[in-house]
Amino acid sequence: MDTKHIFTYDEEGDILYISFHPGEKGTGVELNENILLRFNQKEKKAIGLTLFNFSVLIQMTETGPRGFPLTGLADISEDLRDIVTHIITHPPVNRYLKTLTYTPSLAHSVPTTLVERPAAIANL
Repeated sequence: MDTKHIFTYDEEGDILYISFHPGEKGTGVELNENILLRFNQKEKKAIGLTLFNFSVLIQMTETGPRGFPLTGLADISEDLRDIVTHIITHPPVNRYLKTLTYTPSLAHSVPTTLVERPAAIANL
């Protein structure tokens, strides 16, 4: 189904690169200030994820994993947002990003995510 994912961790920068299709070029969308999605817009498939401040993204709190708003979705067109939402809620991206919706009121919702630590880099 999916090719083997390639993980590259920059310890000094605390950046995790996950490549789903190494060598492919695509569009980049900032999901928030710490998460960049690279994807092939025409084929609507994920190419990779870049996770900045990775150790903070996977850090647990007293009540569980940290959640992060997907603020970048508000900055893109509705058509592109639909494509990106589909990509992040399906494999392979949903293996690493779990999407949720925070609903502070019935009229307002905020898409959020939590980052799952890949088993391949369990030593961090």
